[in-house]
Amino acid sequence: MIEAKLILEDGTEFVGHSFGHAASTAGEVVFNTAMTGYPESLTDPSYAGQILVTTYPLIGNYGVPDTGLDSNGLPLFMESEKIHAKALVVADYSETYSHWNAKESLAAWLKREKIPAITGIDTRRLTKVLREHGVMMGRVVLSENSEYSEDSENSEDSEKSYGSVNWVEQVSCKEVITYHPESNLSPLKKVVLVDCGVKANIIRCLIRRGIEVVRVPWDYDFNQLDFDGLFLANGPGDPERCEKTVGHIRTFLNNGCVRPCMGICLGNQLLAKAAGAKTYKLKYGHRSHNQPVQWVGTTQCFITSQNHGYAVDDSTLPEDWEPLFVNMNDHSNEGIRHKTNPWMSAQFHPEACSGPVDTEFLFDEFVKMLG
Repeated sequence: MIEAKLILEDGTEFVGHSFGHAASTAGEVVFNTAMTGYPESLTDPSYAGQILVTTYPLIGNYGVPDTGLDSNGLPLFMESEKIHAKALVVADYSETYSHWNAKESLAAWLKREKIPAITGIDTRRLTKVLREHGVMMGRVVLSENSEYSEDSENSEDSEKSYGSVNWVEQVSCKEVITYHPESNLSPLKKVVLVDCGVKANIIRCLIRRGIEVVRVPWDYDFNQLDFDGLFLANGPGDPERCEKTVGHIRTFLNNGCVRPCMGICLGNQLLAKAAGAKTYKLKYGHRSHNQPVQWVGTTQCFITSQNHGYAVDDSTLPEDWEPLFVNMNDHSNEGIRHKTNPWMSAQFHPEACSGPVDTEFLFDEFVKMLG
């Protein structure tokens, strides 16, 4: 086995062995506490530019499902067409896998997609370092390399700080794509979805409800289109890099023709910025399947799936906006809504692939708003 190191920007080193693509890389080191869902996480565009650390120790034991596409051109089981994380770091990689829909091993998939991976790392210690210091840049270096070398399409981005790169621009679609409802449903409404790095299950949740989805690039001026509602998708990086998107959303909010709008994850932050609020970077973010969220003004609490490193500053919301959800761990914002107009958002993932599905009803609420 090839020895590999994870070297954090503060000089801390973790030594393990490579089980993925034999190359070095760099990115922002973040941890996820979910017990399952590594295929979905690796293909989530929100992990673009990041080295993913899994705190659950045993990874790879159920292999990797089919990576093909369905009739709508959406991935069958993944969240996008490729792996977006720069590298994967685990405590114990299981070479043996068993699952009814497994098609290949995790290692084989990582090698095929040229993604480095390390096993044998003390991920508990690593997570404690990240929790105390906050997320930081890091490098995956193979022992066979005399010096650091980058092996990715965007090597020039690896030496920059994570927040200085417009990752949304890199993962967004490049042209307009239309998805039609499932064959037994006639289109109820047409929704424009701004693709900042959308997860496939968001689109699935909409078309299953009879919605025709028009997916547009992150900087596309969707206000020129005829549509019934607006959907702001998730995505990677700092919302400050999406001023073009924020400008188009602001035009939508202020054009006098009130139409429903819903945002998820980065979409929550972009909607808040368009409304006039500010965002900030969390110390180590929320990346898990077990974040407790309370519906503001009620005693209802939901367990949610999350993947974000930035949050909305509640105190900067304009008077006609209010928090919709709040995180019960750190009391950070988990969604906003307008007090009179049909505009709302969630910082967590209601589509929650690979779970939990406690809040998928928010898609039904959005469809109701469409009329």
